[in-house]
Amino acid sequence: MNAFALTRRELVLGGAASALLGACALGPSMEAMPPIVFVHGNGDTAALWVTTLWRFESNGWPRERLFAIDMPYPQSRDVDATPQEGRSSTAESMQFLKAEVERVLGVTGANQVVLIANSRGGNAVRNFIENGGGVGKVSHAILAGTPNHGVWADPKARTGNEFNGAGPFLMGLNAPKGPQGNEVTPGVKWMTIRSDNNDKYAQPDGVWIGAKGVPTNVTFEGPALKGANNVVIAGIDHRETAFSDKAFDAMFRFLTGKAPATSTITPEAKVVLNGKVSGYGVNNVAGAAPSNLPLVNATVEIYAVDAATGARTAPAPVHRTNVGADGVWGPYTADPKAALEFVIGGVPGYAITHIYRSAFPRSSGIVNLRAERMADADKGTLSVVTMTRPRGYFGVPRDTVSLDGQTPPPGVPSGVAGVSSSKVRVSDALGRSVVGVFNGERVVGRAWPTAGNEVTFLELTF
Repeated sequence: MNAFALTRRELVLGGAASALLGACALGPSMEAMPPIVFVHGNGDTAALWVTTLWRFESNGWPRERLFAIDMPYPQSRDVDATPQEGRSSTAESMQFLKAEVERVLGVTGANQVVLIANSRGGNAVRNFIENGGGVGKVSHAILAGTPNHGVWADPKARTGNEFNGAGPFLMGLNAPKGPQGNEVTPGVKWMTIRSDNNDKYAQPDGVWIGAKGVPTNVTFEGPALKGANNVVIAGIDHRETAFSDKAFDAMFRFLTGKAPATSTITPEAKVVLNGKVSGYGVNNVAGAAPSNLPLVNATVEIYAVDAATGARTAPAPVHRTNVGADGVWGPYTADPKAALEFVIGGVPGYAITHIYRSAFPRSSGIVNLRAERMADADKGTLSVVTMTRPRGYFGVPRDTVSLDGQTPPPGVPSGVAGVSSSKVRVSDALGRSVVGVFNGERVVGRAWPTAGNEVTFLELTF
């Protein structure tokens, strides 16, 4: 059995659907709520979909009909046809998605699914529908920020890369179809969501791919497809095309024909959390590419913390587990008002990773955790703290964002929103509070010692 098969599992929490539906009478009818499979982007994880799932649930979509999948090796190859350790080809991604769709159809008894994808995930969706037998099994396909015409388009350089709009992979998908010459495969309802001009991977200049001043031959309209319902949302960034409240509103309208009752997240009285621990490299042993394979033998501890200071409210963890072969660290019944600190340890080659999070308003089975390795450049510092925004980028001056009092945070340029993390090196005192702010969200952690092989992450939810 290969690694793709070994990691195939359902990453949603069942139950609580009847109570949810009773509270959301304005939601769509049961007949109008097909199962949805959510596909993440390059190097990412199912966890990025958590707020989108919460918004669907808050509008009456049953939790057991929402499936966010994890590609085992989520990062693309440099050359699609050339094997590369720890990375996946377009064919492998398509086959994994195909198997997941078959599994979801079997679990739900439905005849068709909806596919919603961000970025590279849209390549797998298009490939499955066009070349993998997906027609007839997919009713709607929503591609959010997918570089459908490439991140660059050059018929003479890196043509074997799946993100080259002039390469064989995308040229094949975009070949005219039907009497109208559409780029989408017929038999499925298609929608694309793109930014007006703030998507780092739909830019005419190559600055975000390491080629400043070099034309990409791609325009802001690159994610749009002829024959699809192409939606433009001003100001959003590459990830917000999938994970923002505005993107959710567009998705819901496309699927149901009406506006959602709410684009906010309805809190739950009882919150149960679960997820998987992963790392980097082939079988998490070596290499820079991120992996969604289980990080076996890791330990996970959870502490309730003071949201204002990041200090633990008690010395003992509220949850502790040794991760087994499936990588699962839960379940854990959380206080929906308590900020949390997740601590991943026990794995040679990885740092003790402290992840601080805001309180969780709803249950989730995709609170995935990724252990980190300490960068060589950080080993001589007193402490290092990184603020990360998995579901979007930091935009200056678009956003109100700061880290440890620095505005803008280190490494965040003005203009197109294209950086999702910022790092400060603390040199004055260990154990002190470090504050990260992004618009309405504030996450506070503590400065842990690099001398103890410890790193701190402030992970934003929104």
